Amino acid sequence: MTSTPYDDVFRTLLNDCSSLIIPVINEVFGKHYSGTEKIIFSPNEHFINQQDGMGKERITDTSFKILGDECKKYHWECQSSTDNSMLVRFFEYDTQIALDDGEVKGSVLTVTFPHSAVLYLRCTESTPDKLKIKMITPGGTATYDIHVMKSQHYTLEEIFRKKLLFLIPFYIFSHEGRFEEYERDKMELEVLMSEYNQIKVGLEELLDSGVISEYMKCTIIDMSNKVLEHIAHKYETVRKGVKSVMGGKVLEYEAKTIREEGREEGREEGIRGTVSVLKELGVPMQTIMVKIQERYNLTPESCKKYL
Repeated sequence: MTSTPYDDVFRTLLNDCSSLIIPVINEVFGKHYSGTEKIIFSPNEHFINQQDGMGKERITDTSFKILGDECKKYHWECQSSTDNSMLVRFFEYDTQIALDDGEVKGSVLTVTFPHSAVLYLRCTESTPDKLKIKMITPGGTATYDIHVMKSQHYTLEEIFRKKLLFLIPFYIFSHEGRFEEYERDKMELEVLMSEYNQIKVGLEELLDSGVISEYMKCTIIDMSNKVLEHIAHKYETVRKGVKSVMGGKVLEYEAKTIREEGREEGREEGIRGTVSVLKELGVPMQTIMVKIQERYNLTPESCKKYL
């Protein structure tokens, strides 16, 4: 069990089933993406300069662009509960994300900040509906909002009606306060199991209608089990009850293994082919290294094996 299980699930869903984030974007930002737009992920690692001149690495949950009628940048974080330092982290991340695509023309540096949001897995009455960052500059004051999404506020009916399938693995958080009751009361546990049966049936219906793939359905179920294992690790009866409905471990199924192997082989072949062509054209080795590093998002160390 990792130290950041919910962040890991969040990132896995984004990487393996990236189209699931589109309805979430539509819900939070009031957009109308169709779901066919291209999503381009940015590196999650950023080095933040500190006052002592040292740099420290910070990892965002996710940063990406959506290419529709126009290109927009988004930055999402997943939080299991409120964190007083989160706004500072958001500002650090957003500033670095803006600088990554900053453009200098003449004597003007233009930076575009991303549309930022946080997904709260737990919330209380005091959890804000919106966060705000205010910058006071010599040229004036600028503010921007960090949008807030509270997963516990969504019912199963809303999740399926609005196609917010991304929230399914975190649905168990809405029952966290009743785990002890479910553990000792079989009738109450059956109510929880009935809800998860609705989830399973709903996913099967979406699969049959072609809205989601078998791969996507299995990933959602597996990520739901991963969240369950962590949040209910003290409640064996709850874990067994929900898993008896949803099914056991399904992440390492053959389709994913084949897909990942093919993806890696294709990537390796593409990098080596690029290097070969650039060498034949007489491009200097240092330039080749820079080009494949940028194109394939490689570290300098990993570039060396291709050269």
